[in-house]
Amino acid sequence: MKKVMAILFFSFCLIANAQEKKERANKMQDYIPEEMAQVQTKQMTLDLDLTETQQKQVQQINLKNAQERKAKYEAKEKASKNSDKEKPSKDERLKMKNEHLDRQIEMKKKMKNILNEDQYKKWEEITKDKREKQKAQMHQKKKMHHSENK
Repeated sequence: MKKVMAILFFSFCLIANAQEKKERANKMQDYIPEEMAQVQTKQMTLDLDLTETQQKQVQQINLKNAQERKAKYEAKEKASKNSDKEKPSKDERLKMKNEHLDRQIEMKKKMKNILNEDQYKKWEEITKDKREKQKAQMHQKKKMHHSENK
């Protein structure tokens, strides 16, 4: 009886956790690109002490990026509903990785043209920290997923 209760409790926790993750992802999609860009720009203004001119330039970049992210997210959602959730092939993963790196290089060039030397160094540091945090989170998710499948 204790085993049955433990299994039921564990199953309930997994279901609740999965729903919570889905709700958090859906909340981010409630924002329109303009709102996301505005929040990002304000955060960057606080972090980097941007001038009015810099804020306008950064706002345009953030808006373009937010629109592209939103479109990609919607396309991915639509594709996942229409397919049986196959993993991308090696060539597709390579193409996506190259596109991602190209966007990062482009962003770096744009920011280097907008920011002064001190701001750029701080922006790179913040960006690096965010990337490392995301990698750690992905590693943790993979670790959890792997342990659940055992």
